[in-house]
Amino acid sequence: MAVIISIVNQKGGVGKTTTAVNLSASLAVAGRKVLLIDLDPQANATTGLGVSKKELKISVYRYIMDPEAPLDGIIPTMIDRFFLLPSNSELVGAEVELVEADDRAFRLRNFTERVRKDYDFIIIDSPPSLGLLTLNSIVASDGIIITLQCEFYALEGLSALMNTFERVKESLNPSIKIFGIILTMYDIRNNLSRQVMEEVKKHFGSLVYNTVIPRNVRLGESPSFGKPIILYDATSKGSQAYIDLAREFLSKVGK
Repeated sequence: MAVIISIVNQKGGVGKTTTAVNLSASLAVAGRKVLLIDLDPQANATTGLGVSKKELKISVYRYIMDPEAPLDGIIPTMIDRFFLLPSNSELVGAEVELVEADDRAFRLRNFTERVRKDYDFIIIDSPPSLGLLTLNSIVASDGIIITLQCEFYALEGLSALMNTFERVKESLNPSIKIFGIILTMYDIRNNLSRQVMEEVKKHFGSLVYNTVIPRNVRLGESPSFGKPIILYDATSKGSQAYIDLAREFLSKVGK
């Protein structure tokens, strides 16, 4: 039975998709069966795994609109045990189309409950917003992971995300947990990065992962080649960081 995790932050450019793709890939290499759901209309996780969003016939949109649809939209990736439910621009219309639906917050959950028995982990790459798609993502999940960039504005907007999380917990998903906070784009040469890390650890303590994702050129290049970093350059610092993160994650969730 899968553990379902949403990777969330309403800010863009904080390593959310990079983490969703590379944590998923590292878990698969570690022997777990993983489904990555790309819930972002920008479809960066989809293209980052070498799938053309323009040529896509079936996307996650189908399952948001009809959670009981046939499962032929789930596709294998180039790593064994790692599967993708891709996204494309169709998803833009989902928030508008679902506004009047009574079960609008539960569409993704209805789908993931169908397939969770088939995987060890289901990881959801949520969009950089606190809209209806992100709400679906959090409602469907057992827990969330927050990515924070090591920059001056790292904590800005985090209170809004935490308020959304608490509202969902109170009214829609009482068992949801925070599975941790991952610091991304860390520059060891930069005093600000160290200050941000210290500040976040002071506020959130043990929720913050010990593994920190560094700024790394190879990590930035890999999506343009349609590969997770573990295939693009397994010896890079970025690859090693995500392998370490997967180990720490597995120890936290006990799976």
